Amino acid sequence: MGNTVTKKQRPVNLDLRTIRQPVAAIASILHRVSGVITLFALAILLWLLSHSLSSRDGFLDVVEILDGFFVWFILWGILTALAYHIVGGLRHLVTDFGYWDEPESSALSAKVAFGVTAVLSVLAGIMVW
Repeated sequence: MGNTVTKKQRPVNLDLRTIRQPVAAIASILHRVSGVITLFALAILLWLLSHSLSSRDGFLDVVEILDGFFVWFILWGILTALAYHIVGGLRHLVTDFGYWDEPESSALSAKVAFGVTAVLSVLAGIMVW
């Protein structure tokens, strides 16, 4: 009989509907998502700024593009993503300094970040409309 290595039978669960992540993990994932949204939004906003500054006709083109509820709704979403990314970044920065490392304080800081972002999102909505 040779050396037989027994493999541990580990359960495999790839059904994302049944996996429950802690709130701190969700906050971290959303921070990355908001960063990607902010990156692409920044490119679009810089293009709009560049086009509006190119000429009078370019400015009128941008004014026409920005005239509509759907565009203002997207702008509100961009501001909300930016707000969450900033708040989440500050949360991660504090964690990097060694605070809020425990699961309880990490969950609380994630909930506070969600709350602060909700307030900033409402303020951004008031500012946009």
